[in-house]
Amino acid sequence: MSIAWFSPLPPIRSGVAAYSAELLPHLERTLTIDRFDESRAHDFVWKHRRAPDDLVVYQLGNAPCHDYMWAYLAAYPGLVVLHDARLHHARARCLLSAERADDYRREFWYDHPDAPNGFVEYAVAGLGGPIYYFWSMLRVVMRTARLVAVHNDRVAAELRESFPGTPIETIRLGKAAPSSSPDARGRTRAALGIPDRSLVFAVFGKLTAEKRIAPIVRAFSSLVNIGFDAHLMLVGDGSELRPGARMLAAGGRIHVTGHVSDEAIGEYLAAADVCLCLRWPTALETSASWLHCLAARKATVISDLAHLVDIPASVALRVDLVDEDESLFAAMQQLAERSALRDELAAAGHAYWRAHHTLEATASDYRRVIDLARARAAPVVTDLPPHFVEDYTRAARERTGALGLTLDILSSALFNPPPDLQSRS
Repeated sequence: MSIAWFSPLPPIRSGVAAYSAELLPHLERTLTIDRFDESRAHDFVWKHRRAPDDLVVYQLGNAPCHDYMWAYLAAYPGLVVLHDARLHHARARCLLSAERADDYRREFWYDHPDAPNGFVEYAVAGLGGPIYYFWSMLRVVMRTARLVAVHNDRVAAELRESFPGTPIETIRLGKAAPSSSPDARGRTRAALGIPDRSLVFAVFGKLTAEKRIAPIVRAFSSLVNIGFDAHLMLVGDGSELRPGARMLAAGGRIHVTGHVSDEAIGEYLAAADVCLCLRWPTALETSASWLHCLAARKATVISDLAHLVDIPASVALRVDLVDEDESLFAAMQQLAERSALRDELAAAGHAYWRAHHTLEATASDYRRVIDLARARAAPVVTDLPPHFVEDYTRAARERTGALGLTLDILSSALFNPPPDLQSRS
């Protein structure tokens, strides 16, 4: 079976890029996969016209490295794997940054016809942000996909209720166990100036406000102030850190590493005792960095989110968002005081990862869902916003037509394939 795989890929710094790079070798044992990251996507149309793939798979999320896929997913329906079940941030950024305010307005009202009248102009004026989480902007994706997959059963159930006509499946998110050298713990700590006896809390991934960096820094500072010998590693791109965190970092107990390569993550995990994997607001994502921590046999702390309620209490400590500062401090204090609790959580978390979140489990789910998606006919949707069906060749056709010429390359069929081609896409 031939698959066209739309996804960011390394060296792009993206969790989904790393996920695809890890997963694809497992799928290629039984599937032929042609990769289309942003640099190669322009080749897809002519390749597809010559020899259509059996299925197109889109790895879709909110980060800018996914924006290019929107030009293809409605014209070439396939399997859409949603890494974020809220895509408003992506659509607002992509359209408004390109000064396509009218396209944003039309797409928003198509997705959310019952939204408050004034919201669109609020967003067009540049006042969006966390408020985007209230409106998912998913309808175009959900109506044009052959099948949609997410990484969480509760998210799948919520989407089925909102989009009853769309087939939705769950694919377990998998991560490989990290590798590290035998002396990684001591060597990494020494490089950062962290004594071997100290307790090390760590955060992994891009350091954004949604990762709750500010509450983490407050709770950590309180812990140090009452006498605990602790250090905090912030492992990832810290360009969005607030100045307060940077000033504390200069005090010697908070260590901001900047971006580290995927290959080096295991070395930093080896140096950590507890991983803080918080998230709020949430786009209902499943955290790959949290799974990496479980695979490394580390005690973890997570935000108590509704879509994570099925995770057993033995696997991770939870932070109550209603009283986040106090709840986070209490969790960190427990883990600082009780090495036995750290060991219990680490063991239970590792067993949970092994049972549910290995790459082998993910690959098995993909094979099942790919077969389901391939068997479904491409949906026929006739009321999409104009910018999803416009092929932008009208001006060129008018000019060549004035010369008495008709060029096949400007045929709309090239950009909007007929149903017989779509059914094999």
